[in-house]
Amino acid sequence: MQAMNIGQAAKASGVSTKMIRHYEAVGLVPEPKRTDSGYRQYNAAEVHTLRFIRQARDLGFSIHKIGELVSLWHNRKRPSRLVKALAEAHIQTLEQKAHELLAMKSTLEHLVHCCHGDDRPECPILETLANDRPVTAARRSIVRSLPPRKGSRGF
Repeated sequence: MQAMNIGQAAKASGVSTKMIRHYEAVGLVPEPKRTDSGYRQYNAAEVHTLRFIRQARDLGFSIHKIGELVSLWHNRKRPSRLVKALAEAHIQTLEQKAHELLAMKSTLEHLVHCCHGDDRPECPILETLANDRPVTAARRSIVRSLPPRKGSRGF
């Protein structure tokens, strides 16, 4: 395989040219060789690393953790337990984020349920967002102050 310019490397790896430059700037990938006129030239191994990074980003790993993964990937003598521990820690982070997203969804669903959505100006959604208290505390207050609606689940 002959050397590719940044556009070709981006297409082959699925990583945008902007992100390739960013990964180089933050030290995630080394700067590639350049032509006499200054154009970046990527070889097959560098494109493979970009694909690796894209896959790790698709799984939600941070740039810092991807740096660790790339380092472990390039170190053929590394113990797999280090990789597994990194992945397990990321699973915990994802579970926490999923829990937080579900809590946000539940709060918003409740606020939507409490909003009459008619011609009246009163809107618990806007009132909650304008409140100085955190949304979760405001939600508890709204729940206590509103009469239960038919088929409503208490929160």
